[in-house]
Order: sequence, then C-alpha cells, then structure tokens
Amino acid sequence: MTKARPMRKVKGAAAAARKPHRPAAKMSARRRVTAAAKRKAGPRPKPPSKPRAAAKAKPAPRKQTFVASHLDPGAFKEGLRSYAHYRDLDIAAATGGLVRAHVIRMVPPCDPAVVSKRHYHDVEFQMIYVLKGWIKAEYEGAGEVIMRQGSCWLQPPRIKHTVLDYSDDCELLEIIMPADFDTVELA
Repeated sequence: MTKARPMRKVKGAAAAARKPHRPAAKMSARRRVTAAAKRKAGPRPKPPSKPRAAAKAKPAPRKQTFVASHLDPGAFKEGLRSYAHYRDLDIAAATGGLVRAHVIRMVPPCDPAVVSKRHYHDVEFQMIYVLKGWIKAEYEGAGEVIMRQGSCWLQPPRIKHTVLDYSDDCELLEIIMPADFDTVELA
C-alpha cells in the first residue's frame, strides 16, 4: 500500500488557478495521445511576426567629388568678419553645399571694440579647432572660455556668443553644415 502525500496549502489566486493532479490512467485516451505528440514534436514554432512599419526613406546622398587643398599663404582672403581672413578648403563645392571647411587666420592686433559683437550662426553643425595661438570668447550657457592650440569645441546651432580676445598668431579650422548659412548680429 502506498502512502498518500499530504497536500500543501496554497493561498489566494494561486490556489484557485491550481488544477488537481489527474493520473494518466484517468486521462482520456485522446488526451494522452495529444500530450505525447506534443512532447515528441518539441516546441511549437513561433507565429510569424507582424510586419514592421517601413523605415523612413533616407534622402539620396549629395554627390561628392574628390578635392585636395594645399597650403597657399596667398589663399587667405577677407570674408565674414573684418578681423579675420579665410582660406576656403573647397569642401563646399565638393559636397554640393553640404559642408563648408575653412582655416581662419585672425588679423592682429585684436580690437575688442570690433570683435565683441554678440551674434549667432544659423547652422546645423559648427566645430572649431585651434591650429595656432589662442582665442577667448563668451558662450551662452557656458560663460567665458579660452581655447588654446589643440583645443576643439562644438558650437550648438544658434548659440549666442561673443569673441573677446585672441593671440596675434591665432589660426582656427572651422567646419560648418550647411555650407551656406546666415550670421545674425544681436543688439
């Protein structure tokens, strides 16, 4: 004679959801066959997934051409600011207007009355790298910052800023998107 195991008490919802154990002998023949077939067949295949929403189509990339720009001291010309000369690196034409890159050579000596006009650039991207010397400026939300040779910074779109001072030998590499943009001077 076999001993009956004592029943464990299960409280709450778990007790209501628990099905009583039914020995295989009391299970119908059809249910036994179905259960055995399921075990033999292994895990059920996953139903096909729902199709995902089509990804947004990317615009076709702008046609770009190879370009090389070599150092030419005579290539610096007046440009956006009277206190700076610019050497265009021909990236704007090569990228179909996507990007502009130029070297900026600040004109010495720095005249605070001329350089200290608060302004912003209506761009999507603007990065500056100091090639030589140093430059001091004030940026909205960041305060006064001095960048020296080897320093690099990102100016978020439309950040208001003011150039305060720079060294006589200051040269910067600037990369801007898009190539054509507006500069807005503030009162």
